[in-house]
Amino acid sequence: QVQIVESGGGLVQPGGSLRLSCAASGNIVGPYTMAWYRQAPGKQRELAATINLGGLTDYADSVKGRFSISSDNAKHTAYLQMNSLGPEDTALYLCNIHFFRTNLSYWGQGTQVTVSS
Repeated sequence: QVQIVESGGGLVQPGGSLRLSCAASGNIVGPYTMAWYRQAPGKQRELAATINLGGLTDYADSVKGRFSISSDNAKHTAYLQMNSLGPEDTALYLCNIHFFRTNLSYWGQGTQVTVSS
C-alpha cells in the first residue's frame, strides 16, 4: 500500500505564490512518476504538472512559466511551486503517484488552493 499526503494549500491573493508538498510513503518501488492534478468546482480534473525519477518534467499549457514541479527522490516527495497565481488557479490540488511496473496509481486527499482578494 502507498499513502499520499499533500500540504501547503491555502488562501492567497492574486499575484501571490504558494508551494505545495506531496509526500508518498509505504511500498515505493520505482520506476514511478509523480504528478499534480487540480480540480475546480464544476470542472473536470486536469493534469497540471508531472515529474519522473530522472527529473523530466511536463506542464499543462495553463501553468507553463508560472508553476514549477520538483522532487526529492530519497524522500519520495514532490513539490509544486506556484507563482503569479490568479483566480483561475483556484482548485483542489491532488497528488498522484503512478508505478509503471504494476500500472497502479495512488491519490492523496488533496489540498485546497484559493486565489482571491
